[in-house]
This record gives sequence, structure tokens and C-alpha cells, in this order.
Amino acid sequence: MWLTCSSVGRKLVMAITGACLVLFVTFHCLMNGVALFWPSGYNAVCEFLGANWYALVATVGLAALFIIHIIYALWLTVQNRKARGNDRYAVTATPKGVEWSSQNMLVLGIVVLAFLVVHLIQFWAKMQLQELLGTEYVHDGVEVAPAAGTLFIQLAFSQVWTPIVYIIGFVALWFHMNHGFWSMFQTAGWDNDTWLPRLKCISCWWTTIVVGLFIAQAIVFTVRANTNDFETEYNEYLQYKASEYALSTDDFNAGFPFTDPACEGMNADCKGHRHGGCPKEAAACEGAQTCEGAQACSPAACGKEVCKGAECSPEACGKPVCKGSQCDTEVCGNPGCAK
Repeated sequence: MWLTCSSVGRKLVMAITGACLVLFVTFHCLMNGVALFWPSGYNAVCEFLGANWYALVATVGLAALFIIHIIYALWLTVQNRKARGNDRYAVTATPKGVEWSSQNMLVLGIVVLAFLVVHLIQFWAKMQLQELLGTEYVHDGVEVAPAAGTLFIQLAFSQVWTPIVYIIGFVALWFHMNHGFWSMFQTAGWDNDTWLPRLKCISCWWTTIVVGLFIAQAIVFTVRANTNDFETEYNEYLQYKASEYALSTDDFNAGFPFTDPACEGMNADCKGHRHGGCPKEAAACEGAQTCEGAQACSPAACGKEVCKGAECSPEACGKPVCKGSQCDTEVCGNPGCAK
């Protein structure tokens, strides 16, 4: 087959897979940017790109692109070395007009691959893989939801070595992607004196913007991770989930042992059985999954059809309207929840 039996065909396969990977890296950069300005939106994207069939198809396709790209890169390297034979040892200096990255694409690719492995261990293995297995990643006795992207960012970048490894990986990615970007067009035949300089300029700008954003994101994530603690980030995630009335139905939000600040001064009306860590227990709240406010549980948590708490808010009741007959003072024991 021409794509495998000829040098030009192999280079074309490298170019096509490389172009797809450049697009993925760009998408990934934009997706990470959402976490900078809209953390809850980033978590929503993580949920959308969880273990759904379309996300799994995309993951398998992306893995295939990486594997094909790596195999063909090694194949072409071995082929070129065989073609040059012993002559390659006679040249000690980089030929004029040949980029350093061009001479070291294999080494740069290995560095990028090593960085990718670290990234997969820190994120994919704890998120999509855990969801596929029906389990959850546990941090200090706390089960972290697979879709809680901001929490995994917190865990990863709270480690001192993470930004160092990431920046090294990003620098290698810049060199590798910058050369590969324009050379894939050269392989496709856009190698004339007019277009090649333009493509090199576009390649440099595109790669610099993408990698520059990645480095900026790594710095911001590191600062945030060392400013906030895990408990604070977890509470923010739960507030985001509570705003969607998801706490009572989401199987991936179980168990954390610390006391929720919202439950300080909690009376006997509530125990956050799984979420919130409220210190007291009451029969009315048996099996509760969260605490609403400082004195009561929401119906979503307690399994009650009434509104409990000083205010009868939709967030507390889990209903669009929380008034009148839906509020039972005999159960709530609170004047603010009057019939």
C-alpha cells in the first residue's frame, strides 16, 4: 500500500495525524481556559465529556492518532538512518538552514510523550477511567467525583513538581509542534518560496499562542492550588452541584469526612450523612446527603416533601416554587416557613 510502502506516503500519514493532534491540543487549551474564568462551566464540560459514548469514541480515535503518529515517526527515523548509513557520523554541525527542532524531532517527541503519560495519570486515569470502572478516586478518605475537573486541577497543581514537569513538557511541545505544523504542509506540496515562509510564520504564531496559554494556565492553577485548600474547593464544587439539584441523585458525590462550615452550630435537626459532615443526627434526616444552612436539611437531602429552614427557597426545597402548602411549620418548626 502506498501509504505504508513509500517514504512520501508515510510522511503524509504523519502530516494528517499531526494536523489532527494540533487541532486537539488547541481544543484542549481552550477547554482549560474555561477553568480560569468559569470553574463551574469547566466542571459542566467535564461532565459532558465523561464516559458517554461520544466521548469514548473520541478518546479511542485520539489514542489511535497518537499511536499511529508515534509508530510512523519511529518508522521514518529508522528508515532515514538506514538510508544515511555511516555518513550520519561524519556530520557534527547542524547544516545551514536546517532547524534544530528538525534534527531533534524524535527526542522532542519522547519528551512530549513522557509528559503526556504524567498528564494521563493525573487526570484521565482519575476521571474518565474511574467512571468507566464505576469507581471513584479517593483523596485522604474523600471520594472525588470523576467529573469534578476543578478538584483534580487542585490536587495536581498543589504538588511542587507538577508545574515544573508541565512547563518542560510545554517547551518541548512548542518546538515539536512548531516544526511539525509547517512541515506537514510542506509534505502536502505547499513548499514553494511564497507559501512556505507564510506557513512558518503562521506556525510560529499559532504554536506560541497555544503553548503560551498552556504555560499561563499552569501558573494560575499552581497559584490557586497553593492559595485554596482541597476542602474549600470541594465545598465550592458541592455548591455548584447543589445549584443543579444534583446532590440527591448523583452517585459520584459520596463521602467526605470533614465538617462543612455551613453546618457550624447545627442543632439536632440535621445530620449530613454523606455530604457536609454535620456532627448531629436526627431521625428526620436519616440518610441525608447534604446540609442546607445552619439549622435544617433540605427535602432533597432528608427525603421530605416539605420545606425545612429559615427561608423557603427553591434551592432548599428543590422545587420551582416553595410557598404556601409546600411549607409545613409543624415539620419545619420555623416561623420563616409558614403555611
